[in-house]
Amino acid sequence: MVTHDEQSDPEVDSRLDEYGHFRREERRGGITPFKVLFPIGVVLFVGFWTWALFFASKTAVNKIEDTAWTERAEEICAPVKAELRSMELLANPSLAVRADLVTESTDLLAAMLDDIEAVQPDDPKGQAIVPDWIADWRTLVQDRYNYAERLRAGQDVPFTESAVRSVPITERIETFAGDNAMPSCAPPRGSIV
Repeated sequence: MVTHDEQSDPEVDSRLDEYGHFRREERRGGITPFKVLFPIGVVLFVGFWTWALFFASKTAVNKIEDTAWTERAEEICAPVKAELRSMELLANPSLAVRADLVTESTDLLAAMLDDIEAVQPDDPKGQAIVPDWIADWRTLVQDRYNYAERLRAGQDVPFTESAVRSVPITERIETFAGDNAMPSCAPPRGSIV
């Protein structure tokens, strides 16, 4: 037989209503971390997107002002890109033929760079960053020559390219070309030719 103690806890009794259910406690109006951090977060979120959409510069980081230079570069690159595409049709599984095609196509790219480099951009930003872009291209050209030598040595290995700060060099070159409306000056994609 279970007996209930007639004595009860006064603290528990004060929280029970007339039906024996616990009453809801009134919320206290103190400051909580949520009450402080949530409004700050909302203000920062709205402030960031307002800045990003209406005040931040929309100009690409690599964009130069000398459009005559970029148009000239595109005119130099376009025929080379077309010639490289036609060379892809000559692809052959023979390592010697592949090495010759890589060397020939790389010679075209090196000559293209010489023509582009013959005239420097007029704007200060272009004068500052175009030499870096040309240097990236020169590194890629050397990577291609090194690959041709490995093929000639009988090593059927995939092409590998240099990276700058963990970014593949072709990506750096392509980004600059894209930012300056020079799509033909991007490195060839799809094959090593």
